[in-house]
Amino acid sequence: MTSKALNHLFTLLNHYINYTNLRSLIILSIIFVLRSLEHKLDLVPMSSNVEKKGLIVSFGEMLIDFVPTESGVSLAQSPGFLKAPGGAPANVAIAVTRLGGRAAFVGKLGDDEFGHMLAGILRENGVEDKGINFDKGARTALAFVTLRSDGDREFMFYRNPSADMLLRPDELNLELIRSAKVFHYGSISLITEPCRSAHLKAMEVAKEAGALLSYDPNLREPLWSSPEEARTQIMSIWDKAEIIKVSDVEIEFLTQNKTIDDESAMSLWHPNLKLLLVTLGEKGCRYYTKGFHGSVEAFDVSAVDTTGAGDSFIGAFLSQIVDDQTVLEEEERLRKVLRFANACGAITTTKKGAIPALPSECEALSLLKDK
Repeated sequence: MTSKALNHLFTLLNHYINYTNLRSLIILSIIFVLRSLEHKLDLVPMSSNVEKKGLIVSFGEMLIDFVPTESGVSLAQSPGFLKAPGGAPANVAIAVTRLGGRAAFVGKLGDDEFGHMLAGILRENGVEDKGINFDKGARTALAFVTLRSDGDREFMFYRNPSADMLLRPDELNLELIRSAKVFHYGSISLITEPCRSAHLKAMEVAKEAGALLSYDPNLREPLWSSPEEARTQIMSIWDKAEIIKVSDVEIEFLTQNKTIDDESAMSLWHPNLKLLLVTLGEKGCRYYTKGFHGSVEAFDVSAVDTTGAGDSFIGAFLSQIVDDQTVLEEEERLRKVLRFANACGAITTTKKGAIPALPSECEALSLLKDK
């Protein structure tokens, strides 16, 4: 090799080494800042090794949300729709992985283009897919979302039946469910058989294996045959859960009491419960344990679409306590974790669609730092 060629090679190597060192310095600086914020905010450190983290298994439905391009109009008046992946249990799973945690999804999708697209989105977001089944005879569920001018929403569903309703107990990946440290679920999977039996079986297996059971009813009244049936089925598994998250609207529905206060919330308490969370939208959240209760204020943001905000909240919360459940027993630490969860929920309302709007850990910590 000539002297000129050697000099050229050394120049390239020197440039590469300098570039690599600079890149490494930038990455290390970002990590240092995030670790400093975690220490100051007393959050559970997010380990760089995802495999060491406890697994959160989320059970239930995943579907396509069609979100109108214009708020404050009816479905018929909307000029167009944005296609967005959704479904509360799937939202929670991705909320966890978006924040650096470890999650798996258990459910059933249609063996169609939408179904495989949704499975791909789970994988792209780091959610374990060993619990996904595909149904050749039923389509993936669809939901059209009406956005009011304040960002709140109403739903119209297409699922008669959809694939998620047809999950059978014998299709469950029991090994995956047994590996969960937290098993999270909603109530939509209780509406009809065979999914209801699959839901009950999965809960039983998870509990026997020592998982913490987390329940967010995620009321969608139009899907039920009647309000009475919805209340009956939602409450049929109430006393199994150790963490329950409900919205103010769901408390009003379940208690049939328009007054949302400590008394109405505590009417939903049961002896096996470790924590009851009540989300209040722009008013923040309330928390209730056996030893203490209180409230944590919300963050002031410009809400565009509230879809997925509750899922983001509970996903963020579970990601913080999955490996250290003593947080549930210490009020000061619990309040800090709930503030982090409130930040995640708030960020989610600033974009349209659920999954696209779920924040990263960096985004959540940035909002906490700014406020």
